[in-house]
Amino acid sequence: MRNTFLLTLLGASLALGGCATTPPSNTGNICSIFDRKNGWYNDAKDANAKWGTPIHVMMAIIKQESHFRHDAQPARKKILWVIPGKRPSSAYGYPQALDGTWAAYKKDTNSFFADRDDFADSVDFVGWYTDNSQRKLGISKWDAYNQYLAYHEGQGGYARGSYHKKGWLKTVAKKVDSTARTYGAQLRQCRG
Repeated sequence: MRNTFLLTLLGASLALGGCATTPPSNTGNICSIFDRKNGWYNDAKDANAKWGTPIHVMMAIIKQESHFRHDAQPARKKILWVIPGKRPSSAYGYPQALDGTWAAYKKDTNSFFADRDDFADSVDFVGWYTDNSQRKLGISKWDAYNQYLAYHEGQGGYARGSYHKKGWLKTVAKKVDSTARTYGAQLRQCRG
């Protein structure tokens, strides 16, 4: 009896582990993403309705930050080239939100059980963050380039112009803007 219970428990854990969220196979096409990831469109639509940030802008930011990996984290630094050390930041999940920023989101939105590895919570976070960037910095929610700079640098860093000395970051922000434009055009075609 006990062995049967343990085997059942082991089987259930393996089955649930096998159901772990995998990133969409075609991250270059928003229609394919929403087709493959049941519920993501409704989650993004809900965040859009709540915060006013276009779906394609939120999705482009998430693509850049985690490539839609639920458990994404910065790589650990290496000690003596082989021993895993500390991670360079607390960024985690789909939105790569830092611990402090995630805590502020949870408090501000009364979302105390929100998780960074849950897509619905993550897309809502991106909507919340871009809404704050518009209110605090005057960045249009449709401006993926500057929204991404504020997202990456933090609103204080953006206000200080910290991105001006980071050519690589401006290149990444252009990529996010291009992805957002592509996603926006695709979304108009796949809504039906």
